[in-house]
Amino acid sequence: MKKIKAFCTRKGVVPSGKLYFVDAMGSMAVGLFATLLIGTIFQTLGDYTGWAFLTDIAGYAKGCTGAALGVAIGYALKAPPLVLLSGAVVGSIANGLPTTFAGVDTPLTAGPAGAFVVCIVAIELGKLVSKETPVDIIVTPVTTIASGMAVSLAVCPLIAYCMYWLGYFINTATAMQPLLMGIIIAVVMGMILTLPISSAAICAMIGITGLAGGAAPAGCCAQMVGFAVISFRENKWGGLVAQGLGTSMLQMGNIVRNPRIWIPPTLASAITGPIATCLFQFQMNDPAGGVASGMGTCGMVGP
Repeated sequence: MKKIKAFCTRKGVVPSGKLYFVDAMGSMAVGLFATLLIGTIFQTLGDYTGWAFLTDIAGYAKGCTGAALGVAIGYALKAPPLVLLSGAVVGSIANGLPTTFAGVDTPLTAGPAGAFVVCIVAIELGKLVSKETPVDIIVTPVTTIASGMAVSLAVCPLIAYCMYWLGYFINTATAMQPLLMGIIIAVVMGMILTLPISSAAICAMIGITGLAGGAAPAGCCAQMVGFAVISFRENKWGGLVAQGLGTSMLQMGNIVRNPRIWIPPTLASAITGPIATCLFQFQMNDPAGGVASGMGTCGMVGP
């Protein structure tokens, strides 16, 4: 057992919650932004202007989503070059593998949630065999891609099914109980945005749209603008822009030192969520499938 542990440590395979759910998920969000979200921006501009050049870019950008997720996760896991680039294939497989279910009209894919799980497993396995044989240029990509395909076939249908019904439940429950669900979604997604976790990635995984998609950015905006305003005396205009248009995650260190400063923005989320769902009936139905729902004030496309 000690030899196995020492080998894994030498290969950089040291599982941890921070590595997977903070570093890898945060990097995955960057991959989503660079492809799916940017593609949505180009699509929106193309629809408004009628310029085919922009819609063509949108199609290519969205088509690269899976590959970008694989590379982004591999980068966070510090994968060697062959493993990193093989991760692009794994991400494409896991993100787009179609599965059909009884009672669901269209084939489902596991999307970013599937890519997240599968890429972590395949890339870590690829790291274990990397540079361990004289034919590394063959063994490493074969191991990474083949294991990625095998894991995708094993887990992606279940992930796709769970994500579909979880998103369906949240979206339907919000339409039926906009007040209560507006509060819950706004508070939870706002707190996730401030935590070192990607709220945009989670919204994309679950597919939060409709009224639920409206409550999510309302809660995120309350956190971002709330922290930007209450810290203006200390951080001035630079802090206002960095938090109000960037991310309230910048306050995480201060929250750890004094958790009470998190109370006002969180209460604001509980107020803005039901205002969005009940009063304005705000919906977020971006073509990216929910990624813009978790972006707060910087999600300026897709509503």
